[in-house]
Amino acid sequence: MISKQDPNEDTEWNDILRDFGILPPKVENIEIFLKPYERMTLNELEEAEDEFDEDDMKAVEKYRQQRLQEWKSLQKRQKYGELREISGDQYIKEVTNAPKDVWVIIHLYRSSIPMCVLVNQHLNLLARKFPETKFVKAIVNSCIQNYHDRCLPTIFVYKNGQIKGRLIGVTECGGTNLKLEELEWKLAESGAIKTDLEENPKKDIINMMISSIRSTSVHEDTSSTGSNTDETKCFLSRMF
Repeated sequence: MISKQDPNEDTEWNDILRDFGILPPKVENIEIFLKPYERMTLNELEEAEDEFDEDDMKAVEKYRQQRLQEWKSLQKRQKYGELREISGDQYIKEVTNAPKDVWVIIHLYRSSIPMCVLVNQHLNLLARKFPETKFVKAIVNSCIQNYHDRCLPTIFVYKNGQIKGRLIGVTECGGTNLKLEELEWKLAESGAIKTDLEENPKKDIINMMISSIRSTSVHEDTSSTGSNTDETKCFLSRMF
């Protein structure tokens, strides 16, 4: 019985086979080239500090600082990662006065409205996907009294205390059949998140609607539609 030859074994026969292209090039183990400290975590580096000689200490310190910066960067990117509930009393602190350069997405909702429930489900998933963005929700009555149901869901996008985007009402939020990717795209358009989607998930539907509108009679009287939509009227800028 002939035993199998290890293609990575250092033998003269294997070298000949490699020269003729019968065997692939030998795979080198990258671990051989790593310094002992390059395999360690920050805690392990601290515990093993006394084991390094003087020649290695500068390299160890440089490597430690590199790992520390990587850790801080990771912590910053993963600062949030969940959809948090806040009250109206917390609005200024949590939203308007959020840390500098942090994007904040707040959903004003009413739990009795199915569309609000759907938006909260989507935002909960998006908060996990984009942990560097702050996602919060608040029952609308705790923020604005007598806010009309037709204006819900309401989503505001903040950065540095300024409103950078808004979605007011079912239509602007994407309709009752809103999909996760569609809401992700809408929020990405404001700059609050950096999506990996390459194009608007509703592109085909939008093109179809535009085509339908263009095909309507040019004689249709639109002069009576001068007033703003209910969704636009709902935005009470003086409240924010």
